[in-house]
Amino acid sequence: MAAVDAFKVSSLKGKVALITGAISGIGAGTSVLFAKLGALLALNGRNMSNLNKVAQECTSCGAAEPLLVPGDLTDENTVKGIVEKTVAHYGRLDILVNNAGILIMGGIETSDLSQFDKVMNINVRSVYQLTQLCVPHLIKTKGSIVNISSINSERAFPGVLAYCMSKTALDHFTRCLALELAPKQVRVNSVRPGVIITEVHKRAGMDEKEYAKLLAECKQTHALGRPGEVEEVAQSIAFLASDAASFITGVNLPIDGGRHAMCPF
Repeated sequence: MAAVDAFKVSSLKGKVALITGAISGIGAGTSVLFAKLGALLALNGRNMSNLNKVAQECTSCGAAEPLLVPGDLTDENTVKGIVEKTVAHYGRLDILVNNAGILIMGGIETSDLSQFDKVMNINVRSVYQLTQLCVPHLIKTKGSIVNISSINSERAFPGVLAYCMSKTALDHFTRCLALELAPKQVRVNSVRPGVIITEVHKRAGMDEKEYAKLLAECKQTHALGRPGEVEEVAQSIAFLASDAASFITGVNLPIDGGRHAMCPF
């Protein structure tokens, strides 16, 4: 029995997984880990060069060559094409990882509606549409969905208003969808990373000095005294997507070094 349980945790062998935002950070790390665990991958991202690099990392560890389904997730026809190409290529879909998202700095006085719309369209609307199109295929396989949320969904932070709102919406989407799909044996969960060492903050406008300060502050803001690594988030995503989590649904799992349990800083 121990051997069987260990296999469940360590293997996604033969599972077809669609991962969005696979070109960098958590998306890229999750793609490579899934490849190592035997998953068959369909990878989405907007930067074809980076997408090819991640695909090469996947194949270099002995995995099958991923199907690349590039494109902007805010384009409805592109989203439809991604699902159609994935199912046509593999004949099924077992796992959806909704990772694509953006962080834009700004509060109620410093951002405009176009910034709000951009964040919500990518972080919420595109997730809704892609998930809606994937659900019929996931029902057939009794598959699972893992959404990539953030500590910002639970904790309030000034200066990132639209982003916080989008991640709160994503967590509630996760819970509602989990209840809708539970009778059909499709599991839906999310992970809430704390500060993870990626390029997301720099892409949002932080310079090197500001980013170094953010990482240094993790000694106080995260109970474990450090920022997280991409691999640590990817491992949790793989667990929730795997059969090892077969009795887990509707969970918003903090991957934040204990930050969610601390008093605000």
